[in-house]
Amino acid sequence: MTGRRRARRPGHHGTQARRPGLAVRDLLAEALAGVLQRPARSALTALGTVLGVGAFIAVLGLTSTAASQIDGRFSRLTATEVTVQDTGGSDSTHVPLSFTPDADQRIEALNGVTAGGVFWKVRLRIDQSVRTSLVGADGGDMRLQVMAASPGALRAAGPHMAQGKPFDAFHDRERQQVAVLGAATANRLGITDVQSQPAIFIGTTPFTVIGIVKDVDRKPDLLMSVLIPRSTAERIWGPPSDDRATMLISTRLGAATQIADEAALALRPDHPEYFKAVPPPDPKTLRSGVGGDLSSLFLLLAAVCLVIGAVGIANTTLVAVMERTGEIGLRRALGARGRHITWQFLSESTALGLIGGLIGTSIGTAVVVSVSAARQWTPVLDPIMLAAAPVLGLATGLLAGIYPAWRASRIPPAEALRR
Repeated sequence: MTGRRRARRPGHHGTQARRPGLAVRDLLAEALAGVLQRPARSALTALGTVLGVGAFIAVLGLTSTAASQIDGRFSRLTATEVTVQDTGGSDSTHVPLSFTPDADQRIEALNGVTAGGVFWKVRLRIDQSVRTSLVGADGGDMRLQVMAASPGALRAAGPHMAQGKPFDAFHDRERQQVAVLGAATANRLGITDVQSQPAIFIGTTPFTVIGIVKDVDRKPDLLMSVLIPRSTAERIWGPPSDDRATMLISTRLGAATQIADEAALALRPDHPEYFKAVPPPDPKTLRSGVGGDLSSLFLLLAAVCLVIGAVGIANTTLVAVMERTGEIGLRRALGARGRHITWQFLSESTALGLIGGLIGTSIGTAVVVSVSAARQWTPVLDPIMLAAAPVLGLATGLLAGIYPAWRASRIPPAEALRR
């Protein structure tokens, strides 16, 4: 009798009660069923995660791809440019212009220099302006920038001529009154053709327009200027006084740093302290700066999309909890515990996040490849980034489902069954 009583006690070794459990396979099946039960709602819910992860992949991929292109462009232009500034040194008694008349020849004699020359802004008097006729109200009287430049400076700027030609060593040596106009300046003056040798007047001094520049590789402000030979400007207005002259040097690839070290001594062996050479910036610093700016801007957009996606998943999961209260009550009545309900809804939200992450990764990769193909770039995608993106979507879904799953687990079974 006693033995039979002991055998009927719950929890005894003979008749241990089994605790309800939820296998991983069943959990995954429940999550998939919950997602596919309302496919349209699930697709719209996952859209925010798709956009967020897609933007994440596209931003990082395009930033890496653009950074690789910056190296090539930097090498072709910025890495081959050196400027030399006439500081005058600490001795204020030397001549106003430290650059000698043969400065172009001195700097171009250095190994690695392709072109180099001096330029400065001409200081006109208040009553002097640029016009297309000497007298009359229709002369196009304008306060335009006038730049004095040696032929070497013009070559170093890399001009692309729309019409005519730039002035050369002959014009500079003979101090001829010729001018080259930037495209914007020519439009303002109404000059569209140089075949008829149109004239402009700077003050009362006539200049023959021999060329129009449509674009330059360096010094884009030249497009807004009237360019005249250096020797002509010195003859009419004298050397620069307030704004000291600057030398622009174009070099072969890899020679810029060396030229920056040698330029001052080559220009004035007696007073190299009159000059300050500015080498090109470090390409790694430029690349990281540009890449950092792009990443910061667009990753913020990706983060906003992910937050929107997380809010969408949380809202949909919470609505699903309210709609499925009867189902929750039935599961609890059949033996499911609160943690089982929690895991069920967490798995559904996590599945939505993972699906959105996978689709977003595919879309982001396609965007990077398409843009690179359209621009004839080589796409750059980090494999670690591609592997981490779906995990990011999964984590978004997991975090978004924590509160709704907790709410579902707190619903009393009796109350759930009454609904």
